[in-house]
Amino acid sequence: MVPPLDPVALAAVALPPVLWAVDMVAVAVFAISGALVAARREMDPIGFIFLGTVTGIGGGTFRDLVLGVPPIWLGEPLYLWVCVIASLATFWGARLLSSRYRALVWIDAVGMAMFAVAGTQKSALMGYDPIVSILMGVMTATLGGLVRDVLAGERPLLFHREIYATAAIVAGSGYLLINAFVVPHGLPPQTAPAGGFILAFLTRAAAIRFGLSMPNYKRPNTPLDGPTG
Repeated sequence: MVPPLDPVALAAVALPPVLWAVDMVAVAVFAISGALVAARREMDPIGFIFLGTVTGIGGGTFRDLVLGVPPIWLGEPLYLWVCVIASLATFWGARLLSSRYRALVWIDAVGMAMFAVAGTQKSALMGYDPIVSILMGVMTATLGGLVRDVLAGERPLLFHREIYATAAIVAGSGYLLINAFVVPHGLPPQTAPAGGFILAFLTRAAAIRFGLSMPNYKRPNTPLDGPTG
């Protein structure tokens, strides 16, 4: 178990300006994906804001609660305003899209990749084990979208056969590996999150484009649950 961080360590976890901006963009992207689901369900503006906000901050909120730190939006309300503005902008602009579902899938892929890296990075900066950091990245990237789809009565993208959570694992693993073995050789620190994002997005994009999926379980002809009588 990792001991609670002292104030100095907590300060070190604060996002630098560039990464803070990236985090804001990720929140906006995921909020748009939530609002696009609201558009598919023909909701009113409040429904857009609700689904957009849940999607934009849901995964990060769960991650922070698991890590034992206050959700970042409590001290930085701008995250909420970004969700509201992105959701309302989608309310007025969604009708311009020829396929709202296809837009949702690709926007969600961008948000997933960004959040997976952000969640992994925050956990790693707090000193957690690599496997814990990767898990936090997966939670950050998937839980907001999962709640969005459940609330809207949609089949969650997380449960589609196409590769999804695996791409989030690729993001976290790529970030940690690049940060450990590439950045020390003179490359800027931003190389690690950028590399993790690119790897995750390309993985998800290939899954969308070519229908790639992990092998799924096939039930045998003979039940394996034991005798029936």
